[in-house]
Amino acid sequence: MKKVRLEIVGLSYSQTQSGAYALVLGESTGSRRLPIIIGGFEAQAIAIELEKMTPTRPLTHDLFKAFSETFSIEVTEILIYNLVEGIFYAKLVCTDGTREVEIDARTSDAIALAVRFNCPIYTYEFILKSAGIVLDDETLPTNESSMSSAPVEEMSSPNQEGEYKSKSTEELKNLLETALDEEQYELASKIRDEINNRKES
Repeated sequence: MKKVRLEIVGLSYSQTQSGAYALVLGESTGSRRLPIIIGGFEAQAIAIELEKMTPTRPLTHDLFKAFSETFSIEVTEILIYNLVEGIFYAKLVCTDGTREVEIDARTSDAIALAVRFNCPIYTYEFILKSAGIVLDDETLPTNESSMSSAPVEEMSSPNQEGEYKSKSTEELKNLLETALDEEQYELASKIRDEINNRKES
């Protein structure tokens, strides 16, 4: 079957499920999007790695990567290989240099590992045909903008907008350090964005 390479293009609150997030994947050489509903923990794990934030203690996906590297196991690709009753199925394609093994995984976990191993994400054409949607860039909602420009900003509650504008930069830096120490990564990303906005202005 023909495989199609995907890239992460957006992450936003799910409009249909409370406490969940919509991860939007897009084909590398086309305009189709594949939205996947994932949990908050996995959304955070994906966003943290894309932002290159360093948690004080290893997250589960970081531990998996460290364990794999210790024993010379590499994840070479992620394949979203099936879709049954709205549930996506994925697997990790792994190698130790001599043999290749496929390991079943939840799609959200697989993608969190893909960003850590910097490996490609693929799906099959039939999945894109059945679950993909075609969106022009101009029609993408603001909260599904490119992950490279604002990967975690949408994960903070909208009513927190402007909460930190009244604080000094020094206060924000202290809050950022506290948030990282307490592993409140969503909060940390929001504070970091406010600090970065001040540098640019």
